[in-house]
Amino acid sequence: MKPLGQKAYGSIGHLPDSRLGPSDHSVHIGQARICCEKTRDKHDRIIVQEKLDGSCVAVALLDGQLIALGRAGWPAQSSSYRQHQLFAEWVRRNEDKFRAVLRDGERLVGEWLAQAHGTRYELAGREPFGVFDIMHGYDRLPFDVFVSRVGDVFARPHLLHDGKPISVAAALELHAQHHWPCEELEGAVYRVERSGAVDFLAKYVRPSKVDGKYLPEISGHSAVWNWEPPWYGKSLAE
Repeated sequence: MKPLGQKAYGSIGHLPDSRLGPSDHSVHIGQARICCEKTRDKHDRIIVQEKLDGSCVAVALLDGQLIALGRAGWPAQSSSYRQHQLFAEWVRRNEDKFRAVLRDGERLVGEWLAQAHGTRYELAGREPFGVFDIMHGYDRLPFDVFVSRVGDVFARPHLLHDGKPISVAAALELHAQHHWPCEELEGAVYRVERSGAVDFLAKYVRPSKVDGKYLPEISGHSAVWNWEPPWYGKSLAE
């Protein structure tokens, strides 16, 4: 059974002109307007962060036990993919950091960038994990609470904008100045909070992006790694 009884993270709808994959969906046009043109009233807050391109994963604290999860909600340790096995071991080696952030029943969600998917990242001096949500069930903590809880313990995607609606073009101009070192920018994630609670999310992905072009099952070549630790495959005591 899935430890959470559900997926670790769901899908986010796309804004107009964003690159849609086969299983992707778009947000309602009214939601797109709230993000990019006009809020409903003073209670709407638009927060935009850079979108990272890796494997969406999570770490849950359940009954005092830390469990590394893939996006679908299965334990990362049970995955047949090396990148998820590596994530599970990385979590074990950084257990104190997760316990400093999480409360029981919560999970920390982020992008695991160790293996290149559609984008190469330069991770020298950086951890390969960018976190963007703390969740309990299907609910997200408000952005300010999330930032306060994470602090400097984990890296986060760059904050591009906070306040009024902003067009995708303007957000991408800011993104060009603030981003994790990479070969190409993927896009941006819009978070709409209303009266201090998360209302909905939307995202924009550049139309020219090729999903998973570095993955062996798509490229036909060997895996490409942004980050590989010397300890992989060794015991925690080594």
